[in-house]
Parts: sequence; C-alpha cells; structure tokens
Amino acid sequence: MVMRRESAKVRFPFVPHHGTVQEILNDHGLASLGDAYTNLIYSLYLSVRKGKPAGAKADSHTLSNALRQSGLRSLMNSRVDRHDQADAAEALLAYAWLSGLTTITRSVSILAKHDNVQEAFALLLSDAMEKLGSD
Repeated sequence: MVMRRESAKVRFPFVPHHGTVQEILNDHGLASLGDAYTNLIYSLYLSVRKGKPAGAKADSHTLSNALRQSGLRSLMNSRVDRHDQADAAEALLAYAWLSGLTTITRSVSILAKHDNVQEAFALLLSDAMEKLGSD
C-alpha cells in the first residue's frame, strides 16, 4: 500500500490516490508532470555542480538505467521500453514531491552528492520508495 501525507490533497487537489507503486509507475499524467519536475531538479543539480545557472533535460537512457539500478524495474511489465521506464521514474519522482514526501531542495541535495548522475537518480528513486513505504 502506498502512503501519502494528507496535506498533499490540500496543496494539490489533483494528486491521484494510488494503492500500489505499480499504479504510480504507470500513471501517464504523473509521468508528464514528472518530466518537468525531473528536468527542473536535474537543471538545478547541474547549476550547483557548475556554479552557474544551467538548463538541461535528463535523458531517457539515464533514467531507465537508474530505474533498473534502484530495483524498481522488476515492478513493471517485462515488455516496456526505455522510454516507458524513464516515464515511470519521472512519475514516481513527481508523486513523491506532490505528496509532500520530498522537496525540490532535498532532491537536488541527493543528486548533488554524487558524480555519477545515473547513480544519483537511482538513489533518488530509492529514497522516494523508502518515503512511500515509511510514511
């Protein structure tokens, strides 16, 4: 069962309620918003690393590999492609943020602690899962 802070409905009344992680990973609306969220935190991560503002998109290859590295790939259908895996990662990151389980600052902080961006996203996904399970 997926847990979520009740205040998320107050802040964002459109946040869907999902009973399982699989439902989150397969939510295309969350993936769409998660794309923007993921690119924001990735751009902030790059800005911190470079010491000046930077904007970039997190690529599907990196996100799909991070999903595998975090162990979440096993929760998805075996036929999904890299793009769908990246969408799943973005959906989970957005859900965790919208639900109040993480913040933009926390996400950027987790990313910034690592030189390898794939590993950093894998840890961010694992952190989201941990928060979903313990809240």
